[in-house]
Order: sequence, then structure tokens, then C-alpha cells
Amino acid sequence: MSDDTLPEPDRIEGAPHPRETPTLYGQARAEDAFLDAFTSGRLHSGWLITGPRGVGKATLAWKIATFLLANPEVGLFGDPSLAVDPDHPDARLILSGAHPGLSLIRRPWDDKTKKLRAEITVDAVRNLKTFFHMSATDGGRRVVIVDAADELNRNAANAILKELEEPPANSTILLIAHQPSRLLPTIRSRCRELRCSPLAADDLQRALAQAGHPTDHGESLSTLAGGSAGDAIRLLNHDGLPLYAEIVRIFDGLPHIDRPAALKLADSCAGRGADVRFGMTLDLIDLFLSRAAHAGLMGEPQSQGAPGEARLLARLSPDDHAARRWAQLQQDLSERSRHGRAVNLDPAALILDMVFKIEETAQSVAAA
Repeated sequence: MSDDTLPEPDRIEGAPHPRETPTLYGQARAEDAFLDAFTSGRLHSGWLITGPRGVGKATLAWKIATFLLANPEVGLFGDPSLAVDPDHPDARLILSGAHPGLSLIRRPWDDKTKKLRAEITVDAVRNLKTFFHMSATDGGRRVVIVDAADELNRNAANAILKELEEPPANSTILLIAHQPSRLLPTIRSRCRELRCSPLAADDLQRALAQAGHPTDHGESLSTLAGGSAGDAIRLLNHDGLPLYAEIVRIFDGLPHIDRPAALKLADSCAGRGADVRFGMTLDLIDLFLSRAAHAGLMGEPQSQGAPGEARLLARLSPDDHAARRWAQLQQDLSERSRHGRAVNLDPAALILDMVFKIEETAQSVAAA
């Protein structure tokens, strides 16, 4: 397999790569924070770009990298912007993956297993010494993107830390982190954070349209994806919206479920080629329970992931006592799900067991 055909760990299936994404939606606050540091002469060498998956962190990193490497001259008049003409020579080099001033660190391909490695190894970081040495010889700026820093193993993290502790001149390291709490505290302390937020419904729809996924189901997608364009694309790619609607219909009769429909759902998660549907069903059941717990504390949801869902959640979880029961069940079933997948339990049996546990809890809440 050639380098051009290797899978990219930082690309969402069915969407353009972040370096190819023309417009970043919904992250104006993070953009402004970076531009303020740049224009005021307080540009940090290390930046930690945080937030949920799929909200534009990588797109922001690539836009910052392009902005820095294009040697922008931000004037005193007008609003500064990260936008760079796509025909700018540096922008074209970055888009082609051939810019000498940019280094991308991500999970490498394992030729032995023919899979992407589960973590970023120190080998992927070791060439930074050579990369940064180039900046000393030609006087140019160097930018490093680490996507994602959560995936650095200990040795790789320590290697990145050394560069953050003694940053070369004219260098910027952009670390993308979905779960920054997993990083070494010393890495976090040496970076300035740019926080990216979940996308509002209108920004999510614009981001999806740009990625080639226009949709009329903005409310449902925004609700189920939690403002993540990446999760929304995954839902669209794998029929997540009708699947969630099916789950809601099964539970609509609670405290008694529609058993034939539950059996049909379970059977659809078993057999060859059903792995994706099985995983998504587990995720959506977990989300349903989370929303039930939230409804008990906050009242009927203002938006819903499927027709009738808001009314159903309000009925199943009318108070904080019910909320605690649903939250505990979510935790228990999440652990059950992880264990079941780890030991390869029959998918249909696992789904049915979870559905029956939900029915049992609904009956208990109703009787309280």
C-alpha cells in the first residue's frame, strides 16, 4: 500500500480532511484569541486546542498553520483574520502535503499488522530535531500539528515535552486534544489553551453542507451529535437517525416494551457486516439513557432526536429520583457494554439484555 492510499487517522469518513476544509464554523472565540495573541506580540510556542471530537479543532489547527506559514502581514486597520488566499503558494503547498515548514504527527501505519497503530509512538516524534534544525538554517518559521495529543504514548509525550520546554526560535506546536486531562500536566502547563465549543444547530448545518452532507434534519442531528459535525456525519453515514427513531418507538410503550420490535432490533445487530450497526446501537441506547437522566433534572427537553422523544423522556423521568435511577442504569449498562464487546458476547443477546434492563427500570420508576 503506497503512502497516497494509506488511511488517514485524522480524517473523518465521508468528510474532507481538515486541511481541505475551506471555512471553520462556530469557533470565532478561539480564532479571535489566537489572533489577539499574534497581533499583540504574545504568540506562544505551544498551543493546546481542546474540545469535543468533530467540532473543528483540527480545522482550526490547519488554518493557524497556514496563517503562520504564509507570513501574514496583519494591518492596523480592519479585522484580522486567519483566512489565507487558497492560491497563495504556501497554502497550495500545505494543501498538497508538501510544505517544508509543516510537520504533521499522527498515528502511524503498521506494515506488519496492516493497520493504523493504536497510539502515536516516539518514532513519529524523533524527526522533530531535524525538522526544527532546518528553521535555524533558512530562518523560516516551523509549525507542528499533533493530531491527536491524547494518542501520544508516554515516550512520545516526553519527546514533545522536551520541545515545549526548549522551543526553537520561530516554532509553533499545535496539539489537538479531545481529552486534555489525559495529557501530562507539564505539557498542559506549557501550552496556551484554545477551547473549541460544540456547534450551534445553524453552524452545524452549514458545516455539514460544506462537507457534502446537506440535511433537513438539523434539530435531530444537533441533538444526537451534541454539536459535533464529525458525529453528525457518522450518524448520516450509518443511518443513525432512523435507528434512534426505532429505539424511541421500542421504548414508547414503557414501562412495557414492544418485544417483537426489540427482537428485530437485536437481530439486526448480529451477523456478518453488522459491527457498525451494533456499535451505533450501543451508543444510541447510552445516549437515550443519558437524556432520560437529564430530563429528570431539567424537565422535558427543548429539542429531540426523534419524533415523540421529548414527551417520552419527560414521562419516564419526571423527577430527580427517576433521574438518579436512569443515571445509575446508564453507568451499569455502559460497563456491561464494554465488557460484552471485550469478550465477544453475542450482539443480539447483549442488546436484548440491555433493553430488558431498561424495561425493568422503567417499571420500578413507575411503581415508586
